Amino acid sequence: MNFIDFASIHVKAGNGGNGCSAFLREKFRPKGGPAGGDGGRGGHVIVVSDSNLSTLHDVSYNKRYFAKKGEDGRGKNMHGKNGADIIIRVPLGTIIRNVDTDHFIDDLKDDKKEIIIARGGNGGFGNARFKTQNNPAPRKANSGQEGEEKKLELELKVLADVGLVGFPNAGKSTLISKISNAKPKVADYPFTTLEPNLGIVRFHEFKSFVIADIPGLIEGASSGKGLGLKFLKHIERTKILVYMIDVNTESIDEEYKVLKGELEKYNADLVDKPSILLLTKCDVEEENESTLSLKENIKFIKISSLKNINLDKAIYMMTELLESN
Repeated sequence: MNFIDFASIHVKAGNGGNGCSAFLREKFRPKGGPAGGDGGRGGHVIVVSDSNLSTLHDVSYNKRYFAKKGEDGRGKNMHGKNGADIIIRVPLGTIIRNVDTDHFIDDLKDDKKEIIIARGGNGGFGNARFKTQNNPAPRKANSGQEGEEKKLELELKVLADVGLVGFPNAGKSTLISKISNAKPKVADYPFTTLEPNLGIVRFHEFKSFVIADIPGLIEGASSGKGLGLKFLKHIERTKILVYMIDVNTESIDEEYKVLKGELEKYNADLVDKPSILLLTKCDVEEENESTLSLKENIKFIKISSLKNINLDKAIYMMTELLESN
């Protein structure tokens, strides 16, 4: 299944059923009077957040959601049935906007949260409702109300505690596959990760956190180069950032500044997030002094995901940063 983080949909709640104008005509009840029932309410369109979903894949294929109309009222004071609601299930982290009004509707961060996105129309009153002392035989009945109709944009921003940030082939996918339950594609060429991968890292006996492998950035990502703009938004949700740089790069300082610079251009608040630096692939570290040139004030550690070097220490650094922020 493809990772889809945006969808445009058209929703229409059901119209209310019409009220009925009828009179009771039964043997032994010559003056039965008005007996028209009310129409039923139209069906609502309801959006529900579901932690079992990770993409807007299903929603993107079914772009029209029309709820059922309420049934019309009938004689003998029988009310019409309400129209069936339609439920749209979306992943946690889905933001909903009204296209026509450019109005923010909700940000679904909690599991099983329900919101009525379009309300069904109320059913019309039957003529039994209009009986008065002065008008004992009304022939008036209401039509059902129109259901709400909206055009919506759904945007998914993944929810994670830790976001991995680095250039393509920095070792993010290998790390997340080693320390969590995620199974991303891992290869020795750039851009193997084409969608965010979420994994759960378990530490101690009953503690865990969610980690996200954000697809690789390149210089200029904040202006649309590479995969940057498509996935930079997912970093906004994370509590802390883990920068990852190949220890064998020519200048760790320069690479770190470029990464921070791209984040700052996209959203200046991102560079203020608590962060640590992992220098990857230390099992094949070349004889150079690039590590010693790191001038930035950030905690760092050398790791090798392939050889399982210092991974426990890296997890400890992440948990320590999470618990202190």
